[in-house]
Amino acid sequence: MNAVASPSLSSDSGAPEVPDVIDSLVGIAPGQHLDRIRRGREQARTHAQQSYLSLFAPTPPVPGNFDIADRFALAAFVAGLHGHAGVARFYAEQLAGQGARAGVADAIEAEVQRGAAQGPYGSYPAGPLSAEDKAGPSYAVSDAHRELLGERLSAALAHAHLLVFHPRDASPAALQALLDAGWTSTGIVTLSQLVAFLAFQIRVVTGLQALAQRPATSID
Repeated sequence: MNAVASPSLSSDSGAPEVPDVIDSLVGIAPGQHLDRIRRGREQARTHAQQSYLSLFAPTPPVPGNFDIADRFALAAFVAGLHGHAGVARFYAEQLAGQGARAGVADAIEAEVQRGAAQGPYGSYPAGPLSAEDKAGPSYAVSDAHRELLGERLSAALAHAHLLVFHPRDASPAALQALLDAGWTSTGIVTLSQLVAFLAFQIRVVTGLQALAQRPATSID
């Protein structure tokens, strides 16, 4: 991640302002051509940052029994599954800053390697789309890391893997597995929002990084 000056937004909690995360991930400095492009979509830029803040710097008390360290751990895992090393590194660094338990960051990195796949996999309901059914690997946290990560985070990683690689296989049983691990309904909604946000954020970052390789005169 490039450390650059960029527009900032404060969290609702009154904490210090957080630099625009997408700008930081891409390395966008004020006045650059990508900065001008993003300013042309100011509402989209603002909403993306506010979404980040609502997920990772919410107003206390944190809703849904989903603590901040676990949010960053899950984000590092999801970014790793998407294969974006820069975004995964950003969230791993944020996880370290949350005072995560010793070994958690390494465990997340190892679980990314275990869960790596191509996807999407899964089966549609019987019908015309069944021709696109594709079998793929299922995932669960390894026994070696389950005790360290705990049942709740382990279940969250398994569910995130399902959403990333097996969205067709989402089911009431998958939600029940989260409830059985101690997740609340509110926490499950936030978990799903986090996974969806990461997919969005990574696509934006990837697109802007591609634009950064083009001459400024061709995209202004």
